[in-house]
Amino acid sequence: MGERCCAALVRVLVLQAAWALSGGQVRYSVPEEAKAGTVVGRLAQDLGLEAGEAEARRLRLVAQGRRASVEVSGASGALQVSSRLDREELCGKSAPCALRLEVLLERPLRVFHVQLEVTDINDNAPVFPAARRNLSIAELTTLPGSRFPLEGASDADIGANAQLTYTLSPSEHFSLEVKSKDENKVSVLLVLTKPLDREMIPVHRLVLTATDGGRPSLTGTMELVISVLDANDNAPQFNQSVYKVQLPENTAPGTVFFQLTATDKDEGINQEIYYSFSDAVSEKIQDLFKIDEKSGEIRTAGELDFEDTQSYDLEIEARDKGTPPLSGHCSVELKVLDMNDNAPEVWVTSLSVPVAEDASLGTVVALLSVSDRDSGENGRVRCWVWPASPFGLEATFLGSYSLVLREALDRERVSEYEVEVRAEDGGAPALRARRGLRVPVSDVNDNAPLFAQAVYTVLARENNAAGAELARLWARDPDEAANGRVSYSVWDGGLGVGVGGAAGSSPSSGGMGWRPASSYVSVDAESGRLWALQPLDYEELQVLQFEVRAVDAGEPALSGNATVQLFVLDENDNAPALLPAAGSAAEAAAAALAGAGSESGTLWAWAAWGAPAGQVVAKIRAVDADSGYNAWLRYELCEPRGKGPFRVGLYSGEVSTARALDEADGPRQRLLIVVRDHGEPARSATATLSVSLLEAAEAALAAGSSAASSSSAAVSRSAAGAELGPGAASAATNVWLVVAICAVSSLFLLAVVLYGASRWAPRAAVLSGPGPTTLVCASEVGSWSYSQRHSRSLCVADGAAKSDLMVFSPNFPPPPPGPAAKDTQPEPSALLDTVSGNTLLFFYSCPTLCLPRRAGSAGVQAPFPRAGSDECLMGA
Repeated sequence: MGERCCAALVRVLVLQAAWALSGGQVRYSVPEEAKAGTVVGRLAQDLGLEAGEAEARRLRLVAQGRRASVEVSGASGALQVSSRLDREELCGKSAPCALRLEVLLERPLRVFHVQLEVTDINDNAPVFPAARRNLSIAELTTLPGSRFPLEGASDADIGANAQLTYTLSPSEHFSLEVKSKDENKVSVLLVLTKPLDREMIPVHRLVLTATDGGRPSLTGTMELVISVLDANDNAPQFNQSVYKVQLPENTAPGTVFFQLTATDKDEGINQEIYYSFSDAVSEKIQDLFKIDEKSGEIRTAGELDFEDTQSYDLEIEARDKGTPPLSGHCSVELKVLDMNDNAPEVWVTSLSVPVAEDASLGTVVALLSVSDRDSGENGRVRCWVWPASPFGLEATFLGSYSLVLREALDRERVSEYEVEVRAEDGGAPALRARRGLRVPVSDVNDNAPLFAQAVYTVLARENNAAGAELARLWARDPDEAANGRVSYSVWDGGLGVGVGGAAGSSPSSGGMGWRPASSYVSVDAESGRLWALQPLDYEELQVLQFEVRAVDAGEPALSGNATVQLFVLDENDNAPALLPAAGSAAEAAAAALAGAGSESGTLWAWAAWGAPAGQVVAKIRAVDADSGYNAWLRYELCEPRGKGPFRVGLYSGEVSTARALDEADGPRQRLLIVVRDHGEPARSATATLSVSLLEAAEAALAAGSSAASSSSAAVSRSAAGAELGPGAASAATNVWLVVAICAVSSLFLLAVVLYGASRWAPRAAVLSGPGPTTLVCASEVGSWSYSQRHSRSLCVADGAAKSDLMVFSPNFPPPPPGPAAKDTQPEPSALLDTVSGNTLLFFYSCPTLCLPRRAGSAGVQAPFPRAGSDECLMGA
């Protein structure tokens, strides 16, 4: 322990002696920029401390106001770099750069001074005051040899590291001159060696380089920007003398379509250019185009129209603002491009209307002119007509067309055409135009009047008033104006059917003769109304067939005909008329047997005493000039039925015994018989029949004389030219046979024969058989058909033949088989009152041949037998 204390004491003494010898300071040297941790010196060892003692006695540096960038390591006691050392930051340009440090040692407390010198290294390059130096040198006026001072560079280092040399980048116009003012200062000069031309090189860019003397050396640079000041020695110039521009004609006003750029090699105000149109440009063009004087933009001020002007030549002037001002010129050739901005135009140069409907094909209706202001495909026009018929277009020459007729016209079908001529150009998109034409068609008289019916059936009642309207005819003529104005007239070639003759009979023939239709009817020329000129009489005229002609007012006039069948309907305007007795001799005999007290106008008949019931005593004959129901007669006794010995057949007119005659009935019976038709109102006539009651022998004698007179009358009629049939010959034979029997046989036998003959003789009948047609020929009282396959004919025995009624297919049911009762005939339907359905009426004249009643004849009794006449058979 004592030894250790002695050793320590010795060391302290030695350290104190060394410190005293060195002046009390420890000196170290370290280069700047040394890395952190670099050992500067063994401070503890240099202070004489043993290992571990520096830490035990807390050896440390004492701060003196600024960071020393060094520190003492606690473990080893070495002085080392703690942070970056920058000599220039610590000492600037001072040399040498020494840092004074105080080191504190405790137990015992001691203070040591340490001097640390930071040596310089070439870590700073030369630095100019500015990275760029701008110089302005006027062209032309600055002469070669002119000098321009420059600021030199500085170097933060010291010594050789701060010794600078200067160099200039190569230039044919400039050089560098360096002069030393004193040991520490130099002057740097830029020398102009060649005249400047701003238009060739407006700006010269040079680099001034400063290099220090360090190892390795460092350099610093400065850019010299030398601007050559301009003089107005250059006029503005365009890059082209002629500019060609294409512009669509539909360009909107205000559109910028071109921009001019002129260059002036001068600068400043000498380079400022403004643009304008030259004086050679007209005011019209200047109104259409505008140019911006600063930017050189050319814009449209109006609307371009290719069809007006296809191109423009714009002379442009560019002038600078120098003194004196200089100018340059160019030309802008503007070509206007055609656009499809014009629709085709269709003009009617000539129009020939109206067009006659009989115009021939190829007739020119109109001349048209078609044009399009555009050009090329935009101006190529295609034309057509809509609708396609009946007109078409034919090209005559370029842009001209003819509207011609392609199909036949018919004004009655189409009276006016709305034609549209359409045109379309070849542009994209295509533009269209249309022109409407109204083509009326004029009428020609190509249509005859046409009646609504070819045949008119007119029904008119007789006894009509003169001037009564019978019908209204109408004919249509589709033409117009005078060509369609129809006038009517009756053609005098009419046919009449009347009582006295057939239709169309000539005036020389028998009957009523031929009379023109115009004597009966008239037609209004304008309205077509059919008038009756006189009252019609059915008994005179039953059917009037004539033609009505319709004639238009065209040129030439055309006509049409219609047939009118005028049927006169019968009215009950005739009362029944009584016919005289069939044989005047029989009447005379009856009157003689009756005595001299007979009355004139009274019919006479006789009957035998004891005559059985049903024996025919007489037959009342009457005729009615009317027809149908109006001529259907019925017979009635004025005395009450069932009281007298006689009765009369309701439709036959036969007066027969109602019971057996006896003497109580007296010698004479006076009968008043009423003949009445079925008309409305009914008309009638009366007949007085005086019946004498005789013995049987007297009656037989009267019958013989009556038969003889009858036969003689028949022979006389035959000699006079009357036509006799086989029935009449048979009747004459029967009469002569009766006469012979009366002459030979006794009166009794004669009475028996007469009684038997009168008893078994057949009643009045009409022979009939199947016929090929449904023709019914009726007499004054009419007739009827029971079947479609049968025909009947009734007519009067005496007098002229009468026009009778034909009925087709009445189709009534057949009568029951067997002979029909005389007095129970069914009433026919009201045929003549109305004509219904498809029933068609015709009238014919029926020539008659009268036959006496013959026993054993078969047939069906006619439904309408005529009173006072024999039944007749019409030869078929």
